[in-house]
Amino acid sequence: MAEEGRRGDEGERGPGAQYQMFVTMEDLLDKLKLMNYEENLIRKNNMKALSRHYFALPTNPGEQFYMFTSLAAWLLNQTGRLFEQPQEYDDPNATITNILTELRSLGGSVDFPPSKLKQGYGEQVCNVLDRLAEEALKYTGFIWKRPVYPAEEMEEEALIEDDAELSLSKMEDEMIEAEDTEEGEPFLDLEVLKTQRQKIEGMECSKPEEILESTTDAAEWNLEVERVLPQLKVTIRTDNKDWRIHVDQMHQHKEGIEISLKETKSYLDKLQDDISRTLEKVNSREKYINNQLENLIQDFRAAQAQLSEAKDRYQRGSGGVTERTKLLSEISEELEKVKQDMEEKGSSMTDGTPLVKIKQALTKLKQEITQMDIQIGVVEHTLLQAKLKEKSNMTRDMHATNIPETTIGGY
Repeated sequence: MAEEGRRGDEGERGPGAQYQMFVTMEDLLDKLKLMNYEENLIRKNNMKALSRHYFALPTNPGEQFYMFTSLAAWLLNQTGRLFEQPQEYDDPNATITNILTELRSLGGSVDFPPSKLKQGYGEQVCNVLDRLAEEALKYTGFIWKRPVYPAEEMEEEALIEDDAELSLSKMEDEMIEAEDTEEGEPFLDLEVLKTQRQKIEGMECSKPEEILESTTDAAEWNLEVERVLPQLKVTIRTDNKDWRIHVDQMHQHKEGIEISLKETKSYLDKLQDDISRTLEKVNSREKYINNQLENLIQDFRAAQAQLSEAKDRYQRGSGGVTERTKLLSEISEELEKVKQDMEEKGSSMTDGTPLVKIKQALTKLKQEITQMDIQIGVVEHTLLQAKLKEKSNMTRDMHATNIPETTIGGY
């Protein structure tokens, strides 16, 4: 019935109700971290830090209940109420009642039996602690702020490369910016160069009237070249995903493999020849040794056969010896038993204690017989006295009855 009721509650609340306590426990842990519970509670009382699902799963009910009561008391103190820290040997029912009373005073609803908190884990425990944590945050005046995202800082190497390298697409923009920013510094005017080039092309056929001479100072020109030289460096970054690069790498690896194969093939061929010659030598030496030691091998085989026969005989002989030793042990045990019986009989024949005991019994029996005779005599004497007394009483009674009759007859 309880299981059906629990299934009915889950059906009303939804299929994810049984996992809600895990979410509540994670929220509770975040709120506790905001209140710095590790410094203010855990380290002061030498407790173990909470995990993400500490009160959601049963691990150690006694430890979990103590942690629940301690955490609830600390949160109640954070809300400005005076609540004593529970001890390990306090009454659990009284502690739970006090916690629920404080929770009701804070405006929390308690629609479950207090015994649910006694186990130290479960949905009710997580809800109570989460409610107390919310009240503690409200009392301390905590306000959620907007998240501040850190600015992405580029590495120094990337900055150096960006300053030193100039792509083709951004060259014109950088030149325009350089014109705007560097007003007082000498720079290379591309428009002037362009006009000069057009003039030169227009006057290709005409002869110059005079020899052209440069009016620019050589030192200033060199300084301008040194200043602009890093910006004029154009590099095209290679894309590793380009198939042409992969083809080039394949050709390079192929050439390297062919070169290495040419170098190693000679060494491998030489090694193969050495191994084949060594194997031939080993085979020839083996044949020679077998031919030289054939007689010794036959003698060795004959000796091994004789040894096996001797081992068989030894095993058969050892089996007979074991059987005989076993039989000897049995016979010796029987002999020991017979010796013990003989010793007991001999000791009983030579020992006079039984006769002494018989004599003592006879004397005791005689004493008892005499005592019985005395008792019998006493009893007979008492019976005789009783009979005589009874007879005398009877005769007296008879005489007493006869006297009145005689008197009556006389009148």
